[in-house]
Amino acid sequence: MSRKKRVTSYDVAREAGVSQSAVSRVFRPGFSASDKTREKVLEVAKRMGYKPNAIARMLITQQSGIIAVIVSSRANVNYPEVLSQLNKSISQRQKRVLLFTLDSSDDLDELLESIWTFQVDGVIALAAHFEERSLEQLAQHNIPVVLYNRNVPEANANSVCCSHERGIKQLIDILHEGNHRSYLIISGPEDSDVANERREIASQYLTQLGYSDTPIVYGDYSYESGREALARWLKNNNLPDAVICSNDIMAIGVIDELRENMKLSVPDDVSVVGFDGVSAASWYSYQITTIRQPLEQLTKAAVDILMERIENPDSPPETRVLVGKLIAGNSTKPRG
Repeated sequence: MSRKKRVTSYDVAREAGVSQSAVSRVFRPGFSASDKTREKVLEVAKRMGYKPNAIARMLITQQSGIIAVIVSSRANVNYPEVLSQLNKSISQRQKRVLLFTLDSSDDLDELLESIWTFQVDGVIALAAHFEERSLEQLAQHNIPVVLYNRNVPEANANSVCCSHERGIKQLIDILHEGNHRSYLIISGPEDSDVANERREIASQYLTQLGYSDTPIVYGDYSYESGREALARWLKNNNLPDAVICSNDIMAIGVIDELRENMKLSVPDDVSVVGFDGVSAASWYSYQITTIRQPLEQLTKAAVDILMERIENPDSPPETRVLVGKLIAGNSTKPRG
């Protein structure tokens, strides 16, 4: 069975009566061609069924056109939206996303071997814990990396993140000014850098305000873990005035547990705050007081920084910290 010969740029050039380099300029982003040439080449290419050869382009540009996005399998619930926005922004730069999921930090070495194989142009790491050794390996392979929603000054790495410190303190100020006197922190998993940062900020700020030794229980960012963490704590401890959750989905679980199994009212009996600003947090039955992350700005910043490092490898590391928006919902008592 014979295979139809693939149409090449030389075929298009011959049919359109232009040079092969003119065809290349029409299809390569950032290269110019006259309107007349562009119109003629595109018309011929469409009629002949020509598509640019990505492999050939890679050989010419020494770039694969692939961006690796690494996301932890235990990532926060808003990451599907982040992935969608990243894919859109990266596609606008004429590159494609290759998605890797990381079940455990112990699997990172094996994952990096796959990244070397695909010869990706760059890496964006979402909720994936990177040791300094892994960052050094990427640097040795001349692959720039941007850490998403992580600020790691000691790592000397590119990063973009929401200001967890400002957001957590805003939430705690609302609770403190509402005359709450006892607190419970429900943290995300201990192997999550974001959860660790939010937990430490909350604990330290409560100590500054005079509430020392605030108890901490752990979930895994899921709805079920929020319910289970609260139920586990209340078996042997008194009800706190306020519960500070590491994310909105666990906060929703906490509210349902309080209402359904404890027959308590939120916020009359207990105030609850979350973080992230996911869509479910604004549903009528929850209306959680939270911090909405600027996802669109964060993803754009991550892609902008990465593309700059791909084009200019000697650019120094950059960190961008963006401010989230306080959403004053109905899950907290009014300020006193």
